[in-house]
Amino acid sequence: MDGPAAWAALVPPQAALAFVEGDERLALTLLSRARDARPPESLAWAQLERLCGLVLIHILREVEGTFALERADACLDRLGGARPDLGWLEAAAPEDRDRPGRGGDGGRMP
Repeated sequence: MDGPAAWAALVPPQAALAFVEGDERLALTLLSRARDARPPESLAWAQLERLCGLVLIHILREVEGTFALERADACLDRLGGARPDLGWLEAAAPEDRDRPGRGGDGGRMP
């Protein structure tokens, strides 16, 4: 799976939306669940693990994030896969952000 279009199909839309809306912890949870549903060290697993690492670094959990990037990048190098970045995660967010179940306000409390 190479490129933003293929990547968008792999990323749970709710994870991308949560990240874009500033709920990085929810994005990390959803990305982790998607990663755990993939075979370990597969291309999809590695790409999701890399995004988890980037989100961890984004929320200032640098050590955990760096270890995740090291695991993912070694796997991606071996498999020849693209290395997704946070731009790919943002691009995977649904265009229509007023989706049912999110309340149009991202599901946030007033």
